Amino acid sequence: MPRSQEKTKLSVVSNDGKLNSSNGGSDVCQKCFGSGMEIIAGKGARQCECQKKIGKTNPFEKVRVPRRYSECHFNSYAPGNPTQSQAVRYAMKFTQEFPAVDQGLLLMGPVGVGKTHLAVSILKGLTERGGFSCLFCEFGSLLKEIQDSYNAFTHTSELAVLSPVLNVDVLVLDELGASKPTDWVRDTMAHIINTRYNDKKHTIFTTNYLDERHGNEETLEDRIGIRQRSRLFEMCKTIEIKGADYRKTKYGRGIN
Repeated sequence: MPRSQEKTKLSVVSNDGKLNSSNGGSDVCQKCFGSGMEIIAGKGARQCECQKKIGKTNPFEKVRVPRRYSECHFNSYAPGNPTQSQAVRYAMKFTQEFPAVDQGLLLMGPVGVGKTHLAVSILKGLTERGGFSCLFCEFGSLLKEIQDSYNAFTHTSELAVLSPVLNVDVLVLDELGASKPTDWVRDTMAHIINTRYNDKKHTIFTTNYLDERHGNEETLEDRIGIRQRSRLFEMCKTIEIKGADYRKTKYGRGIN
């Protein structure tokens, strides 16, 4: 994507995680202009009403988990085989012991075995504990959001999109390797992984691609490159989850 197309107006991330345009757009509170403090003539400054509203919101809303996964929790995950039981144990252990953990998690396996369910459960558990910043990103959607930031008609910048992704305490990057591995995709992915690697930030990855090649199927290394796969070995404990696609089992009944 040519840098010449990148929007010049910067955006900032407010306390509630929303993107605010620096040109005074509708997303910015018109009382405090994003400062959080409202100036009252003759009386001085006080906390703005917008900040009081933020305090009353559900903290899990800031994590940006899609509505489809909003009910996911450890107590709603039903393991059907030893690999799924092991995955639950590791996910719960990470949640309970964070931040005193050395690695994030790489949950790999076929579709429908509960990888995203467990990743969201970790974010929900950490949010319930409080004190940690968490964020959910589906990799393909994140790439689209970054591409949209180059559009002069949007109110975001690449910096505003990537800043929370790079800086949150725990990031879930869902569907790693699903997007076509163009040079731009690999460069963007490398920037995210390398930055969090260097800053020792914890990341939970999910992917449908495995390390072992089966027939003509691509491996995770094929999709993200040998350098980034090497980084993930150090950043994350790899957990392979096996099993049948629960969606197919539950909803894939034939038509009589």
